[in-house]
Amino acid sequence: MNKIINGQDGQPRCAWSASAPEFDAYHDAEWGYPVGDDIRLFEKVCLESFQSGLSWRTILAKRENFRAAFCGFDWNKVAEFDEGDVARLLQNTGIIRHRGKIEATINNARRAQEMVAEFGSLAAFFWSFEPDPATRPEPQTQTTSADSVALSKALKKRGWKFVGPTTAFAFMQAMGLINDHARGCMCRARADAARATFTPPVAIGAQGL
Repeated sequence: MNKIINGQDGQPRCAWSASAPEFDAYHDAEWGYPVGDDIRLFEKVCLESFQSGLSWRTILAKRENFRAAFCGFDWNKVAEFDEGDVARLLQNTGIIRHRGKIEATINNARRAQEMVAEFGSLAAFFWSFEPDPATRPEPQTQTTSADSVALSKALKKRGWKFVGPTTAFAFMQAMGLINDHARGCMCRARADAARATFTPPVAIGAQGL
């Protein structure tokens, strides 16, 4: 299958970017570029968890609703949610009303607090799982990897939920831990250049990942 398609501007992009009108902007400006901001990383983990069994288009269309519902994904605020908040969110038609995923997000917010206390930041933890680019296979040929399996196991060990290897891999693709833009995509070189100037934070006392 051809992994490249020319957009309306004539520029080559990953073919998946043409599958929905809103994907062009997401593909060009967000997907695959390194992220060190903890809020964005936490948000993405949560949204990838909500995506499980659904399409990313569904989640992207509701992203602003999710942000409003979960306090901008400030995990310290979400960690204070209780059963009343779960009941409230289950009535919110702007998000995915799945009790297990809502409860997982609240649980994961509490685990995020623990992780920041242990490693100094979420970014320090997540970026410790970045694979060596030289070991990467051809872009867009995997939905999981040894590194996403390791990340999933490490998160589950710390009590995170809805973070399987496929979810972890999609997170790594989107947050720039791997550059999975297709060869020939105009964004592949841009993502590589962004990674070259990005300095991942170092975990504080990172042991037993």
